[in-house]
Amino acid sequence: MDIVKSIEHEQLKNKVPELRVGNTVRVHQRIKEGNRERIQVFEGIIIKKQNGGINESFTVRKVSYGVGVEKTFLVHSPLVEKVELVRVGKVRRAKLYYLRERIGKAAKTRENVGARIENKEITIKEELVEEAPVQEEVVEQAEVVDTPVEEPVAETPVAEEVKEEVVATEEKVEAEVKEDVKEEKPADTVKEEVKGEAPVEAAPEEAPAVETENVAVEETVDTVKEEPVEEVKEKSAEEDKKAE
Repeated sequence: MDIVKSIEHEQLKNKVPELRVGNTVRVHQRIKEGNRERIQVFEGIIIKKQNGGINESFTVRKVSYGVGVEKTFLVHSPLVEKVELVRVGKVRRAKLYYLRERIGKAAKTRENVGARIENKEITIKEELVEEAPVQEEVVEQAEVVDTPVEEPVAETPVAEEVKEEVVATEEKVEAEVKEDVKEEKPADTVKEEVKGEAPVEAAPEEAPAVETENVAVEETVDTVKEEPVEEVKEKSAEEDKKAE
């Protein structure tokens, strides 16, 4: 493959819409205006297809306010967003130049009644799926390191004498500790002594009982003699006479 063809092949789209002369289509085109970008829709009849490969293109014609407008689009252009099929036409020519001389309804193609309106696509090149590289598992062999073995060192007579002195001092310390422990009294005997020395508190003396004298209360009852009423009247009359 030539270098030019290989470069062109890389620029081709993977899938392109199926275009037929006489069909009415709606083309979505990207338009850049400064830093802004928008999509413009152009609807019309395909009057011709030309060229091939990366230079393949198609021309769309429409009548706007009594003026015929034709626009040519590249099939593989990245500015062409998508192409929608609106109406299927029935024609017997590859170039519809005769529509330029017609006006009104005569400027349209005959509709193919009953045809399905489907947006079909043609696959030009298959998408290559990049396979992930297989990582080879490398088994690292553990390195065996020979560690030197320490040989026992023969003890010198000076070291032996030092050990004997240390052992003798340890024995003396242990004997002194044991004697001190024996001299100390057990905790139980100390507790008993503490309990025996505690003085017994005397019981509090009772307070002397208070004698209460019973005072005899003599009840005096006044007895009134009852006299008849007549005797009383007579006595009162006699006293009145004496007073006179």
